[in-house]
Amino acid sequence: MWLLLSLCCAAGSAWPGVAHAERVIRFSHVVARDTPKGLAVERFKELVERRSAGRIRVAVYPAAQLYGDLDEMEALRLGAVEMLAPSLSKFGRVGFPEFELFDLPFLFTQLQDVRRITHGPIGQRLLDSLARQGMVGLGFFDNGFKQMSANRPLLEPGDFAGLRMRVQSSRVIAAQFRALNARPVVLAFSETRRALAAHVVDGTENPVSNFWTQRMHEVQSDLSMTNHGYLGYAVVANQRFWGSLAPAERELIERAMREALAYGNAIADAENERALQALRAAGTTRIHELSTQQRAQLRAAVQPAYDQMAARIGTRWLQDVLKALEP
Repeated sequence: MWLLLSLCCAAGSAWPGVAHAERVIRFSHVVARDTPKGLAVERFKELVERRSAGRIRVAVYPAAQLYGDLDEMEALRLGAVEMLAPSLSKFGRVGFPEFELFDLPFLFTQLQDVRRITHGPIGQRLLDSLARQGMVGLGFFDNGFKQMSANRPLLEPGDFAGLRMRVQSSRVIAAQFRALNARPVVLAFSETRRALAAHVVDGTENPVSNFWTQRMHEVQSDLSMTNHGYLGYAVVANQRFWGSLAPAERELIERAMREALAYGNAIADAENERALQALRAAGTTRIHELSTQQRAQLRAAVQPAYDQMAARIGTRWLQDVLKALEP
């Protein structure tokens, strides 16, 4: 990892194949190109390169081609990449536990609720706080709601007992699964399918678009439509890189990013629905809908995650979010 980071830092704007550009933005992310996040990043690339007439190039590295879940934040800090779009869960382990509020199960019921937070004063406070770790927060976007998968239906709290469930590095998500008597196992997203196939873990949680594009349907027999949690991302830039930009360059990049985020948010629901239809057509995975009673049972079962994580996230953050979500 350190050798690769050193080479990337040294390479700077002389990244292979793009040396003719006046400025190169290396944008790394861990999901497939045809997910909502991947498509939004590609839209950002197209807008920046067209509007700058090629003076600024965006070199996109999807699917953990450069860095994975465990090292991408350090790569950004060291300047080995200029931009990332990490899941909100990842900010907790680098000094921003308040971002883990988005991991609380059943906190949001629809994307409009999420956007009341991310597009409002609370979201801006979260982005502004990133400056203390050398990051510039440029915005949020969605990948929709997460579903549970395993090799058996996961419809009631007892169904989770004893399962090893892959999780992101989030104490809140780990607490969620412990409340269900499952064992959380932290794994990089890029390693998840292989771990499922090898039975290192028994199940996981994902939006349907990630489940489909990572071909998890080939190694998981059951997908339960729990809609229990939200998966979103924050786009961040290296602070030194951002400070090196001319005002006109920053304005161009910010405008392109706003448009790309709006595009990504607009297609998140559609991409998950398209993936669900593809999954039904493939016929490899049984899809289960929860009853109102089953969802209520799961909601009650994971309540200890709120009680355990309130102090870590910050009581004031939780109070502000709950107040903002009031009808």
